[in-house]
Amino acid sequence: MTKKKLRILYLLWFPFYGSGSGTYARYLAKEVNKTHNVAVVTPDTRPIDGVKLYPLKMPFRIAFTGHPEWPNCKLFTDISHRDILRFHKSTLDSVVDAVEDFKPDLIHVHHAYPLSWVARFVKSTYQIPYIITVHGSELPSAQKDKRYIALTMDALRKAKRIIPNSAYTKEWAMKVFGEEFKSNMRVIPGGVDIKRFRKVEKETIAEELGVKGKKVVLFAGKLTKYKGVKYLIRAANKIHGHIVISGDGPEKKYLKQLVKDMNITNVHFAGHVDNTDRLVQLYSLADVFIAPSIWDEPLGLVILESMACETPVVVTRKGGIPLAVKDGQNGLFVKPHNATDIVEKVNKLLDNDALRAKMGATARKIAVERFSWDMIGEKFNSIYEKYV
Repeated sequence: MTKKKLRILYLLWFPFYGSGSGTYARYLAKEVNKTHNVAVVTPDTRPIDGVKLYPLKMPFRIAFTGHPEWPNCKLFTDISHRDILRFHKSTLDSVVDAVEDFKPDLIHVHHAYPLSWVARFVKSTYQIPYIITVHGSELPSAQKDKRYIALTMDALRKAKRIIPNSAYTKEWAMKVFGEEFKSNMRVIPGGVDIKRFRKVEKETIAEELGVKGKKVVLFAGKLTKYKGVKYLIRAANKIHGHIVISGDGPEKKYLKQLVKDMNITNVHFAGHVDNTDRLVQLYSLADVFIAPSIWDEPLGLVILESMACETPVVVTRKGGIPLAVKDGQNGLFVKPHNATDIVEKVNKLLDNDALRAKMGATARKIAVERFSWDMIGEKFNSIYEKYV
């Protein structure tokens, strides 16, 4: 007997590109839409195969830690009480419009707040169940700003399931919102499109960036202080290769000035990339991928993507990262805030072609076996089918 096709409505605060949660929501929507009918309420208009999009109207742009596609956006911790009311009213109208038209069987909210508040209203009014994915980037703002706690706790209580993206995010969410939610939590990590993210030809991009024939270390992500890129730059003069920094954000100006002040000649800024093919070329170009985060990264999807392209990784042992990285197998761990350790571990890989190739092959194997989107999609389909 064929399964009934469900109608799943995703609520997403951010664009589909430029952040881990946007990437996660985009790929998950595409994967689940193969089995069920998916629609997304989002501020983005870029299409996803077969997925219906509804506009999320905002009175202004706002983010947890900034967003490369919204360079001048406000932060949740900085807005007024009246602003919170304004965006809540606007997003409530947007979601209700989508609910009236799409008539979902279930709502899947990305981030613990603020769109969970809207889902809570829809549940009580329309009797439509919802689940919530906690991505982790929303948690520091809630820790600093208690205005987001009470409404979020109420929304979490009525959720059918709470899905943190790593065991670390789960523990962190319980610290912020309370132990009472533990029994309703189930960890499902983000994934990677293993068909698209695989090693490709790199000569063209190497020539474009001026690193042809050179060893390359890649950082890709938002340029915020939490990402620890300044420690990579401080290590640059002693690294046996060239460093490519892909991304944008509030730290970019400071980082460029640091390169200038230190007379560094082996660092290249490649800008924000919202094109998957170009991203794959960058990962394939890299001999080593580095994520020197100084905060507890929920689970960096860029790490999974680089692994799928057979690139060994050098990362800090922060947050959810150890879920994907096994020290000495597919990458190496470095101490946070430590340029000397970065030099040692990165050069260990750059100077040993055989070790690098072995770790790169293991990285691809782990990505395929544990983090492919078809596996992640199946886990979510089981949850959707259980709670409708």
